[in-house]
Amino acid sequence: MLASRQFRLCCAILGIALLAGCAGRKWARGQPSPAAVGVHTNNLIDPVAQAELTRSAGFDDFYKLVKHAREENRPAVLPPKRTVLCLSGGGSYGAYTAGVLCGWTQCGGRPQFDAVTGISTGALIAPFAFLGCRYDPLLHEFYTTLTRKDVFRAKPIRGLFSESFADNTPLANQIDKVLTEEIIREIAVEHARGRRLYVGTTEVESRRFVVWDIGAIASRGRPCDRDKIKRILLGSSAIPGVFPPSEIEVEVQGQLFVEKHADGGVSQGLFFAPPRIPPELADTPDGRSLYGSDVYAIVAGKLYSDPKVVKPRALSILGNNVETVLYAQTRGDLFRLWTYSTMRGMNFNVTAIPPEFIVPGGAVDFDPKAMTALFDEGVRLVCMGKAWRQTPPGMEPGEAPLVRGGTNLIYEPRSPDPQPPQDDEKGLLRRRR
Repeated sequence: MLASRQFRLCCAILGIALLAGCAGRKWARGQPSPAAVGVHTNNLIDPVAQAELTRSAGFDDFYKLVKHAREENRPAVLPPKRTVLCLSGGGSYGAYTAGVLCGWTQCGGRPQFDAVTGISTGALIAPFAFLGCRYDPLLHEFYTTLTRKDVFRAKPIRGLFSESFADNTPLANQIDKVLTEEIIREIAVEHARGRRLYVGTTEVESRRFVVWDIGAIASRGRPCDRDKIKRILLGSSAIPGVFPPSEIEVEVQGQLFVEKHADGGVSQGLFFAPPRIPPELADTPDGRSLYGSDVYAIVAGKLYSDPKVVKPRALSILGNNVETVLYAQTRGDLFRLWTYSTMRGMNFNVTAIPPEFIVPGGAVDFDPKAMTALFDEGVRLVCMGKAWRQTPPGMEPGEAPLVRGGTNLIYEPRSPDPQPPQDDEKGLLRRRR
C-alpha cells in the first residue's frame, strides 16, 4: 500500500513538472506531421547537436583503421581475382535486382560469379544469376509481367486460424515451371567446377539462419533433389504470416523430422559466403587470401525507407515498425560485409534503389507497371555507371543519425523528398527556401 502511494505521488510530481515545463507554450495538437506535408524528417536538423556528435563520434578513425588492416593483410603474391554476388530480399522490389543484372549484361562487364548468395526474392533470382546472362530474359519476364494472382491468393479470414494470410501455391507453380531438371543439372556442373550457390532460410522453431548449398544438393543426382531445392526457394521467400513456411524433411541419425523454413530475410538482410578454396591451398594464409577479389551486393529496396504518413491504428504502426527494423537490419548486414571484405582486401560494391526514386506501391503488390519501372531504373543506373557505391550505409552525407538537443529545428537538405509536398498552409516549405 505504501509503495503504491509513493508511486502515485511520484507520478503526480512528474506531471506537475511536465506541465510547468510546457507552461506558456501551446501544445501542437492537430498540427500536421512532416510527412503529411511532404517534408523528409531527415532534413529537420538541430545544427548544434548534430555537429557535436559528428565531431566526437570517431567514425572517420574507424574507417581509417579498417583501411589500414586491408593493407596489412596484403599477401606477398596476389591470388586469382574472384567475384561474389550477394542478393537481398525485397519481394516485388526484386525487379530492381533483375534490372541491375540485365543492364550489367547489356552494357558489358558483367563477370561470371564464383559464389552467389540469395535470400527471399534474392533466392529466386540467385540460381539464374549464378548460371549466367543467358537467363536474363527469364528474369526480365518474371519481374515485369507477374501479378499478384501469379504469386499468391489472399485468404484473410482463414488466415486468422491457419499459418498464413495468403496461399503461395501460385508462386510454387512458377518455381516448378522454371526450375527444370536441365537447370538442376547445370547447377551441378558449375558446382563441380568449383563455383558455389547458396540460399538462406530461417528455421521457424529454432529461429536460426540456415545456409543451403544448392550446388551440393543438385549434385547428388537423386529424383527428390529438385523438389528439395524448390522447397528451399519457396521457404526462403515465405514472408512470415503472409505465406506459409516450407516443410523440409531432415534425417538425424536415422530418425526423420520435418523442419519449417521461412523467409531468410527475417534473420539477415543478405549474407556473404566465400568462393571455394582448393584443399591444397586451404592451409596457407596466402592460399586462403581473397585480396583483390570483388564483392557485389544488390539490395532489392532502398538503404533508408521513405517517410510516409502512418495511420493511427495499431496494425499500421506495427507494420511500419517491422519494416523499419528490416531496413536497419539490412544496413547492419551491409556494414558488417563492408568491414569484413575491406579488412580482407576485397573490393566492396553495393547498389540499392536510389533515394530520389519514387517507389510506387509495396513489396508484395506485384504490379507489373511498378516492377517495370524498377527494372528499367536498375538497367539505367548500371549503364550510366552510377549503380555502385563503395561505402557502407552511414558513411555518405546525410546518412548520420539525427541528433537533437531540443525541438527547435532548421531545414537542411540531407535527403531528397520522395514526393511533392501536398500542404503548405503552415509556411514550412517557404522557410525551406
